[in-house]
Amino acid sequence: MTGKNNHPECYLLASACSATFNYPLWKASAIAQSGFATLPTSFTERFGFGRRFEVVDRFVSALSPPYRGAPFVISGMTWARAAIFYGSDIGRKKLKKHKFHPVIATTLPPLFLSSFVQCVNMPLVRASITMQNPKNINNPDFKTTFSALRYLVREKGFFGLWHGLSAGIAKSVPKYCTSVIVKDVMEEQLPQPNTKNEFLLRATVKAVVAGVAGATLTNPMDVIRNEMFKTDKSLVETIRSLRHGEIEKHISIHGKSEPIGLMKSMAWVKRGLGPNLIAVSIPVTITIFLTDVFIGFKASN
Repeated sequence: MTGKNNHPECYLLASACSATFNYPLWKASAIAQSGFATLPTSFTERFGFGRRFEVVDRFVSALSPPYRGAPFVISGMTWARAAIFYGSDIGRKKLKKHKFHPVIATTLPPLFLSSFVQCVNMPLVRASITMQNPKNINNPDFKTTFSALRYLVREKGFFGLWHGLSAGIAKSVPKYCTSVIVKDVMEEQLPQPNTKNEFLLRATVKAVVAGVAGATLTNPMDVIRNEMFKTDKSLVETIRSLRHGEIEKHISIHGKSEPIGLMKSMAWVKRGLGPNLIAVSIPVTITIFLTDVFIGFKASN
């Protein structure tokens, strides 16, 4: 939309709405990908499903309160997405003005900004995810975000707050670069709207496609990052451990007689895939959609 770069408050408000709505989904995704054991609720028993829907039961449990560290998670997600999307739009415009190639002008801003945001937010990300472990629910060291940060500094050292940064960057940069590139391409290719309904349809299509495109790339690196938080192992050691865990699981079920192929030993990449696709695509989709809506509303008034 024309004039989009002049409305930073619209980006910030859209990002805040998205982060607030998405927090329970983020929590469920973090628990699923980290492999934290959740206590089943009475949801499935209440509706007579029994253990057949245990996965649904545990997902409902993960979605439910307590929402530990919610203010810091929501604040972190709010400024991060606003900075990436607003900064990418501003950066692309300025780079094109200085005659940079369109590919560089579109790719470089989200590449730099998503890396910067990940570095700044990493301590809060690690503390917030560690707090979601149900085993820590009564631990005074994880009662608040500040206490979790103090614990991590005391036990892991100051730079331990950035443990998992490599996996975090490998996850966030492709996600946001893909989402921003797809959003920009669709902004140029989709026909301009003539009515309010056409405007809303155009904004919806652009937001959904951009959000899903970015989300499909993130799950394996999310699993690795969260496992690194849990075990304090290096990136390479974590990947080996995840693969070894799948092999042991296969042997415990099928015995050593049935060979395990490469795909089965890499089954960990799908851990928490469903919740992650929801938790990653929805906030990006909502942020892009609401940004267009808020800017359109402000322009019309």
